[in-house]
Amino acid sequence: MPPNRYKEAHASPNGPGDSRPTALQIITDEKLHNALGDKVLVLTGATSGIGLETARALAATGARLFLTVRDLNKAKANNALSEIITENPDRIELVEMDNASLESVRRGADEILAASRGQVNVLIANAAVMGIKELELSKDGYEMHFATNYLGHFMLFQLLKPALLASASREFNSRVVVVSSSAQRVGNLAGGPNGTLFGYDYNFTEPEAPYVFSTAYANSKLASVYMANEIERRYASRNLHATSLHPGAIDTNISRHLGRGFVEAFYANEAVVRIIKSVEQGAATTVLAAVGREWEGRGGVYLEDCAEAQRGAEDGNPLGTGYVERTYDEVLEGKLWGMGVRLLGVDDD
Repeated sequence: MPPNRYKEAHASPNGPGDSRPTALQIITDEKLHNALGDKVLVLTGATSGIGLETARALAATGARLFLTVRDLNKAKANNALSEIITENPDRIELVEMDNASLESVRRGADEILAASRGQVNVLIANAAVMGIKELELSKDGYEMHFATNYLGHFMLFQLLKPALLASASREFNSRVVVVSSSAQRVGNLAGGPNGTLFGYDYNFTEPEAPYVFSTAYANSKLASVYMANEIERRYASRNLHATSLHPGAIDTNISRHLGRGFVEAFYANEAVVRIIKSVEQGAATTVLAAVGREWEGRGGVYLEDCAEAQRGAEDGNPLGTGYVERTYDEVLEGKLWGMGVRLLGVDDD
């Protein structure tokens, strides 16, 4: 495990804008300003929140960026995003892609591969939804958290996988970075009433387990961790590595389905306020995982606060710190992968 240079900064958090690092600070500390001009990075969900700040920081590296957005016209009208693009007109391209639509993911992947001529060095799976209160299915028939947070990214990885493998070198291994959540600590993909058989009921069809949005979100985020773990297991020997991460507690647009009352309840708790990060700080762990030198040639772990997460308490707390036993499960990781392969009809190599 590499030394954690940001351990002290995270030891006593004091709210947004404290001494915890920002995404741009990571780029500076890693001496990566204009250092990745020959690399291609793909980032999903770049229009707001930590996705936008991740894009801003990665743009400083000089890499070519493909930023996926759900609505191209709205993205072009986004002043903050337009500012980043204007400063880097030849190196940033917007790609219309709705993670909840497999057809849209296919079109987006085709566009990226054609424009990059088959080069992809880093894929950052950042796009997500949270808090859809009533059961909602995607156009492909999958529960929306599962479709957006997991299955769309699984499909995108499968489509970009040949490029990621072909672009990998011994000097710069390819990377997949999956933005998960501390909510993965309470996810359960084992299935079945006793939790011992694999039967991930992603569409909540079982009468004894009705739809609950917090369960759907937690499960989709645990599935995202499992995807990263399995990518590492399957492709590390071919210089392709993957990590997952919790970005931190951040007030972003992802909570829009829950209303401001949900967010205000957090701000009413002084202990919670201290751990909240600014969006610039919330993007730091993603950026470190994507381009930080300490993660060259390494993966298969869950990160938080710009470092590999330590063992946490089995306390059922979705806001808790550290990984729990369910964060790593080789059997379930393999079964989830196999299920995804069957659902999407992709090759399982």
